Amino acid sequence: MPKTWNLKIDNYFQANPNCIIATAHVDTFPTDLPLEPNIREPNRKSATYRQIFDSVTTQPEKFFSRHSGIVLSANKVKPNKSKTELELEVLEASEGGSDGIINGGHTVLAFEQAKTYKYDLTQARVKVTIHIGLVEDEAKDIALASNTTTPVDSRSKVNARGDYKFIKQYLAQLEIEEDRKFRIAYYQNQSGAPRNAQCNVTHLLKLLYCLDRNKYNPDSNKRTKHPAGMSIPSQISDTERERLTALLPLLTHALWIEQRLYELIQEHISNPKRKGVNDLASIDTRKNTLLPDSKYSFGFGAPTDLALPIIASYRVFLDPDYKWILPFNEFAEDFLQHLWTNYFRKYLISEKTAGNTVGTKISRNQEIWESLYISAQSYLNQYLVKMVNSGKKQEKLTLTSG
Repeated sequence: MPKTWNLKIDNYFQANPNCIIATAHVDTFPTDLPLEPNIREPNRKSATYRQIFDSVTTQPEKFFSRHSGIVLSANKVKPNKSKTELELEVLEASEGGSDGIINGGHTVLAFEQAKTYKYDLTQARVKVTIHIGLVEDEAKDIALASNTTTPVDSRSKVNARGDYKFIKQYLAQLEIEEDRKFRIAYYQNQSGAPRNAQCNVTHLLKLLYCLDRNKYNPDSNKRTKHPAGMSIPSQISDTERERLTALLPLLTHALWIEQRLYELIQEHISNPKRKGVNDLASIDTRKNTLLPDSKYSFGFGAPTDLALPIIASYRVFLDPDYKWILPFNEFAEDFLQHLWTNYFRKYLISEKTAGNTVGTKISRNQEIWESLYISAQSYLNQYLVKMVNSGKKQEKLTLTSG
């Protein structure tokens, strides 16, 4: 059943049949309106929030003229007989609606905090624009177009357009099938999601792009030999969604590779050659890292892109249909140990010895991507030779015993 909220007002007018603009009282403004149409959650630490809070608490009587106002979406709006209140009927997402605060989340949060601290807000007023009967796409379109005093990151805009929906649905299914829980931030200041960069939805996309052996193929004539310095699109087109959907079944494997690499790093720094000395570049033992799968947390900080060149080297083992040419479980661990022992560990140690930091520069270092890819090709060739030789021996034994 739809919920209702009441706005105490001085006056209002009907801007058009589906839009009402009102002057609302701040001291009674409902601060529990849903944030569903908004493209990000308010952040108490932001300059925007602090400015609004200071304005409404220090000079409440001037707040109306200094503030651009709040934009809401409601299913229905009904004034009372004396026209001193507006009753808003709100349909939330669970009810098939997209009503609530479209723009002004920081403002409503400031109102809530000011009330908590017992500020006198009786003189404060705020302009409220109420759109009536919007469908989800219309609400999100207004949310994207609304002017904001601080930049909204592109990830939040992509999420607001619903472009991440296919990823969310896939992960939800994966959580059920594999009994695991993911912690992914799809938009700015998302509550309940860590700020750790590895838990950003754009990081998941990078993991997938690393395994795109059709787009990033050194053996082809394309300029994009490796996914070094890759950029995440600000809008996911139908073609891009189709490509990512084909890659999605590989996400579990990419997450496993990253997790195992971090475990190898943890083992290395837990047993250093010299006590208390970390010899790996850009690994900060004073920080912690969370991975998207909520089971995995590590006692060190690492560059977000650290595992990407390792994951990308695994695309040597994929066919054009993104299927493994060898059973993943048969070679994945041994191959990772091979890369770590013979190349990656030595690379991080040499960079630390030289006084360099790897940081995000690792994702733009073509030499690393190329070396790991060649190493993967060599490993695969040796693996296939062993399989052939093993088959010949088995054939010889069969012939002899006959």
